[in-house]
Amino acid sequence: MKTLVRHGTLVTAADTFVADVLVDDGQIALIGSDLPAEDAQVVEAEGKLVLPGGVDAHTHLELPTSGTVASDDFYTGHKAAAFGGTTTHIDFAIQPKGGSLRDGLETWHRKAADKAVIDYSFHANITDFNDTVLDEIPWLAEAGVTSLKVLLAYKGVLQVDDTALFRTLMLAAEAGVLVMVHAENGDAIDVLRKDAIARGRVSLDWHARTRPAWLEGEATLRSCALAAAAGAPLYVVHMTCGLAVDQLAYARAHDLPVMGETCPQYLFFTEDDLKRPDGAKWVCSPPVRTLADQAALWAALRDRTLQTVATDHCPFFFDGTHPIEYEGKLVAIPGKELGGGQFPLMPNGVPGLGDRLVTLWDRGVNTGRLTPNRFVELMATNPARIFGLYPRKGTIAVGSDADLVIWDPRLKKTLGVATSRHRTDYNLYEGWEVTGWPEKVFRRGELLVDGDTWHGRPGSGEYLERKAAQVL
Repeated sequence: MKTLVRHGTLVTAADTFVADVLVDDGQIALIGSDLPAEDAQVVEAEGKLVLPGGVDAHTHLELPTSGTVASDDFYTGHKAAAFGGTTTHIDFAIQPKGGSLRDGLETWHRKAADKAVIDYSFHANITDFNDTVLDEIPWLAEAGVTSLKVLLAYKGVLQVDDTALFRTLMLAAEAGVLVMVHAENGDAIDVLRKDAIARGRVSLDWHARTRPAWLEGEATLRSCALAAAAGAPLYVVHMTCGLAVDQLAYARAHDLPVMGETCPQYLFFTEDDLKRPDGAKWVCSPPVRTLADQAALWAALRDRTLQTVATDHCPFFFDGTHPIEYEGKLVAIPGKELGGGQFPLMPNGVPGLGDRLVTLWDRGVNTGRLTPNRFVELMATNPARIFGLYPRKGTIAVGSDADLVIWDPRLKKTLGVATSRHRTDYNLYEGWEVTGWPEKVFRRGELLVDGDTWHGRPGSGEYLERKAAQVL
């Protein structure tokens, strides 16, 4: 079945223009004016925008952690993503302790294959560094997994040392694999955490106090310096603060191939939210920071110091002892209540996969902080280019997958649990009034979302092998 999206205003990273889009066999077959409908199903888009489907390059679906598991799996998370206008995401395949990167990838393939609705890929995630892991890096590139992540935080659990990071950077550069880094100084954080716990300072605001911005800034510059010495490109995930942005800008000013990502929670919330009675909802790592840091992040999005906005979606129930109804069934998954109001025990992570586009459009485009074209660049085109999916994903062009979002820039909605469709019992943006909403969402030409109606089919999402990264 062909589909003709007619008379919409197409918005790409580079252009804005009125045109028709003909979709055939899951791809964009033709773009032009007044295209003949012939045997195509017609979707009228006059007065609406047509955007490429969003690409979220940082998610954690069905992630086991802190004695529980992230509450969205590859069906529920994909449903939330699609309702929010995201049609592609890249999750992290976690290396099991004592296992290989291949083991992690096989586990995540099993999680996703029968549930996926949007298209997806994986980053490899090193958690147990050894020479065998290094030997696997060339295989990753051959298998179409062209990015891997290391963490400089979570000492004794996930953290790698500088030797491991540097050796990984050197070998990844040779193999054409992009290294992603969680940049915090885990050694110093470990000292601060232990000292706070010994002094009984375990309230949630101490989550931020034991992970100060200076330690993110230090780790960011250190990572950039090691990447420079290794001759490797680098992508810094979930950047939260002006100090870290300053270090990334310094490295980029010295022509280093380094890039950065931030997340909506760091643009909209501060450490004061941790002091609220329901402050557990905002516990994530790195922590939310200050209003000054928010301003620095917005400036970095405008001046291209930062290249992408992802979600780091890792949702938990606020109170997993009380079930919610999801698609007609009661569901309860242990969540933030496990922390008992104390930061050392609190599951770290927030929901956001379904909220990314609507919040950034309302608070970014509608306020003049971002142009519509820059919005598309950050939310779709840049992540697709960086992670080897462009031009199949992230743009509207002949030959690209027909991942299209019919966007109503005048439609007003109230955000919350009901609109986000995450499988959890809270939403960070509950009660926010936004203007601008995805009316229809197509993945490879198949209608997934039509207003409030869901057409997604579990198992219809495709796994994507990726080309080498592109440095922006």
